[in-house]
Amino acid sequence: MSNVKEKVVVITGASSGIGEATARLLAKQGAHVVLGARRTDRLEKLASTILAEGGSAIYQALDVTNRNQMESFIALAIGKFGRVDVILNNAGIMPLSPLEALKVDEWDRMIDVNIRGVLHGIVAGLPVMKKQGFGQFINIASIGAYTVSPTAAVYCATKYAVRAISEGLRQEAGNGIRVTQISPGVTESELADSITDDEAREVMKEYRRISIPASAIAQAILFAIGQPPEVDVNEIIVRPTASTA
Repeated sequence: MSNVKEKVVVITGASSGIGEATARLLAKQGAHVVLGARRTDRLEKLASTILAEGGSAIYQALDVTNRNQMESFIALAIGKFGRVDVILNNAGIMPLSPLEALKVDEWDRMIDVNIRGVLHGIVAGLPVMKKQGFGQFINIASIGAYTVSPTAAVYCATKYAVRAISEGLRQEAGNGIRVTQISPGVTESELADSITDDEAREVMKEYRRISIPASAIAQAILFAIGQPPEVDVNEIIVRPTASTA
């Protein structure tokens, strides 16, 4: 993937799951990866591994719900590498529950991380890409951006929002800036660890019997980044082969 080598790729939610797998894969392809997440101990370990394998990685603590932190994160990439080629808005949470459980604090947190976090990535990155005249946003949505299931109403709503934001950004961003939405089906990750509702946790346990590794989503991200500048891959849905949902 010659179009990936030397690219500066900023990754939110990089401490585990899709973010971590993508960082490892892109670094092996010669990209400079800039890692952000709240768990800096994991970021330090990941960056050290990438560096030991001959890759390029830096990291910084990041809470995507904090706009100032996101802007500082993008500034880190520019300060080190002079530009930002790709912003991967990957950070997300999924504390599922029935609406009647009234877990309002969890709803608010999903809205803040899954929607506001993506918007903060755009706020911090779009002016930079406009000035550069190039760049790419990759927003991680979900199969939940296309269909709703019991216990997932609010989570799916946040992913529908990511889908709408991504399409709006694509239409508005202008020549030279690409926008990609990646929508994973059930994927091995820590997302389900945030579920506190007993009913939703059991439903998800059954649902996740069929899953694909995070590396499968990383491959889709690599594909989107690796296209020529004039090719904009707008949407990719990646499901387990055995999935019927």
